[in-house]
Amino acid sequence: MNDYFAFQWHILDDCDQRCKHCYIFSNQDEKLNQMSWQEMEIIFDKCLEFCDETSKKPYFAITGGDPILHPNFWQLLEKLNENNVSYSIMGNPFHLNDEVCKNLYELNCRQYQMSIDGLRKTHDYFRQPGSYDTTLEKIQTLRKAKIRTSIMTTVSKKNINLIPWIIDEVVRNKVDLYSFARYCPTSPKEDIIMPLEYKNLLEKVWQKYVEYKDSNTLFLFKDHLWTLFLYENGLFEIPRNLKKNIIYDGCNCGISHMTILPNADVYACRRMESKVGNALDGNLFSIFKSDDLNYFRQYENFEKCGGCELLRFCRGCPAVSHSYTSDMYSPDPQCWKN
Repeated sequence: MNDYFAFQWHILDDCDQRCKHCYIFSNQDEKLNQMSWQEMEIIFDKCLEFCDETSKKPYFAITGGDPILHPNFWQLLEKLNENNVSYSIMGNPFHLNDEVCKNLYELNCRQYQMSIDGLRKTHDYFRQPGSYDTTLEKIQTLRKAKIRTSIMTTVSKKNINLIPWIIDEVVRNKVDLYSFARYCPTSPKEDIIMPLEYKNLLEKVWQKYVEYKDSNTLFLFKDHLWTLFLYENGLFEIPRNLKKNIIYDGCNCGISHMTILPNADVYACRRMESKVGNALDGNLFSIFKSDDLNYFRQYENFEKCGGCELLRFCRGCPAVSHSYTSDMYSPDPQCWKN
């Protein structure tokens, strides 16, 4: 239903942080890959061809690792700009300065996403000493260059009680966009957030969103359980006269999103094991129509969501479900609906 098709493009794995919840470095033996410029050119053209075939506009989220570390980073941005393709960057704060941000703006980068995963002590625990203060500093550097700042939080058992305070901080620093998503544990031994505990978080966060509704910060409802929360509070209504067999909202896995990794593997979702092909083999439309990707579009197989009136609008987070059970169709572990 969207005008855009989004490609989350990981151009390299390398990064000068080792965040504790990073999927790339959860396996210390995993090889770090980096896409060559020749491969990047081929894949870029294939993405544009795919969008022509599907009558969609391309949107790229350029990331890694830290994408700015790629030797062809600026060359890629020049290509995106020359082709008038919309894009944003998901990266770290450490290599940003006035000159870098000026160059980003001139190449039509209008959004840069960083992370805040707690207040100073907790955030630096997840990332590295000094990361918190550097992130706040670079928010202002980006704003000065007229680049939209986006802050993302990964919610886990370790920081769930800090989210309201993080919201205070992002508003205080005039961040443009704020959102959060739940952590997908890489170990079954990790503490799980209980459903009512998560619902309580959304209630507290909603109060903050109402408090700051006139601020400079736009709050995005990235976690699809927001749909359930809003529905139960009379703030979301299921539209009348729905078309049959149409997914209107919720998880974009297999619908309007693909992830491309540095080795050119295509994933339905980066947050879980979901390889569906390789971007250097054949065309992307064939991958999109394939049985491998169709596996992620079997909505009748959702154990709990299949019988829910919000199936076509929510479905929770299949990646979180997969992280606990190895089955994306198992019930979302934080869904509180009976």
